[in-house]
Amino acid sequence: MAQEQGTLDVFGAFRQFLALERDVLVLSVAMLAFSLSFQMTNRYLPQYLSVLGAGAGIIGLYGSVGNLISAAYPYPGGALSDRIGSRLALTLFAVLSTLGFGIWLVAPELGALPIGELVVPAWIWIFVGLFFSQSWKSFGLGATFAIVKQDVTPDRLATGFASTETFRRIGFLLGPTLAAGILALSTGFVTGFQLILAVAVVLAATATVAQHVLYDASSDTLGTQFEGVSQLIADLRDLPEELKPLLVGDIFVRFGNGMVYAFFVIVFVQFLEVGATLPVVGRLAPEALFGVLLGIEMAVALVSMIPVSKLAERVGLKPVIGLGYFVYAIFPVLLINAPENALVVGVLFAFSGLRFAGLPAHKAMIVGPAEQKAGGRVTGAYYLLRNTIVIPSAALGGWLYGISPELAFGLATVVGLLGTGYYFVFGKEYGAYA
Repeated sequence: MAQEQGTLDVFGAFRQFLALERDVLVLSVAMLAFSLSFQMTNRYLPQYLSVLGAGAGIIGLYGSVGNLISAAYPYPGGALSDRIGSRLALTLFAVLSTLGFGIWLVAPELGALPIGELVVPAWIWIFVGLFFSQSWKSFGLGATFAIVKQDVTPDRLATGFASTETFRRIGFLLGPTLAAGILALSTGFVTGFQLILAVAVVLAATATVAQHVLYDASSDTLGTQFEGVSQLIADLRDLPEELKPLLVGDIFVRFGNGMVYAFFVIVFVQFLEVGATLPVVGRLAPEALFGVLLGIEMAVALVSMIPVSKLAERVGLKPVIGLGYFVYAIFPVLLINAPENALVVGVLFAFSGLRFAGLPAHKAMIVGPAEQKAGGRVTGAYYLLRNTIVIPSAALGGWLYGISPELAFGLATVVGLLGTGYYFVFGKEYGAYA
């Protein structure tokens, strides 16, 4: 009995260290499953689009539509979660995301079906699936922030978000690595990617059921009824002072990254054409090696995230957020100028993993100053404004990429560094960490 009690105490201490309260733990596991599904698929979708007949302009447009969804979904999703509770909201969003993965899976077959006399290109269905697949990730953003805020003390928010981010980033680590293995064993990219999508559908459906059954809704804090556009305007106007410099810097950094994010896999596969020969595995094509390097990137993120979040409790959130911004900004110009050497590019992707170390602190800065029952709306308002401005970034990047990949990636870094510098000069600290 004493041994059993000791085991429970050790687990309790571990949970306390990581701020893993019950609902945060359930949320973290759901994040792992959806992150795994999304990261197995999302980073390869530009290549999927290319194989299905889309050009650089369409791929850039796809990125901008993704930005549009990221802008439009969080605020109504946050308002809905504040109104009906996180459990019901997240279940609804999870069902929609699972449907989106399914649409991606059958896109090549749907492309062969005429609609009346009109033959719709297969890549259109990737856009349709995108509106569904991002539901849990974007609609549910406010709900996930609100769960952490209501279960974790203000001075430990960064650690609480580091816990959920760690689970989510495990998906970032395992997803591309698993995708790389499936692609390496497949006879063709489309066949292999459809198998990846089938696995994503199963994972998302399982997570949907698990989070609905295991989440304890009794601790949900319900806000007032959504009052429409006037409330949205008020929420944007009344964003806490700590968020305004953060938001401006974030907009620049995300705009720069958004210009070229959809083209990372295209540059790696079609521009650099870097492959590698690994022991036991043998020769890896660029598509498969890209997944391995994404796994390395996430491994660095996972190793650094908790220690850096603990460091934030000592030095404050601002330096940690600034570090993440800098890595975000500098990566595009480093990638486009990388030599065709797998080892050098591997080191570059490992360095890129450090950009995720600042994300828990960034999330803590967003939701920390919000009132207890308005965490979903404040988060949604922040992301609505940021992502709305970032919407055209991918389309602009696609146009510039058509002129010159080096031009697109170089300007992306310039824009990102402007945002990083602005935040270092004008950024403010959140009181609980000052």
